[in-house]
Amino acid sequence: MIMHAMAMTSTSGLPAEIDPAEAFDRVKRGELTLVDIRTPSEMMRSGVAEGAIALPVTGPQFVGQLLEVIDNDASRPVAFICASGARSGQVQAYLAANGFTQAANVVEGMMGSFKGPGWLKRGLPTVPYRG
Repeated sequence: MIMHAMAMTSTSGLPAEIDPAEAFDRVKRGELTLVDIRTPSEMMRSGVAEGAIALPVTGPQFVGQLLEVIDNDASRPVAFICASGARSGQVQAYLAANGFTQAANVVEGMMGSFKGPGWLKRGLPTVPYRG
């Protein structure tokens, strides 16, 4: 179990997977940049996690846009959230394999998954999507 937990942690200590409550706590403390990667229509329906930056994954320009958000520092702690944690997990894995040393996936997403209830059902705050 200890080895598994270590394998799931980045080289700098941010777990590869975090739940919404931990993500929100880290954002509030200024320890984490949270990026909502859902489509604009998804964000319009549910709002955006409070403290998150809305940056839909729309193509090859995503990585460049992300680097702008995190001041071109691929070692900066950043977590990704989508609806259920599936897309954000793929983004996290891709970025972790490509030099982002503190990338995490918010595993339950906004809407929840088999891993837990998600941001909304946990009662965590949202803000309207501003496009």
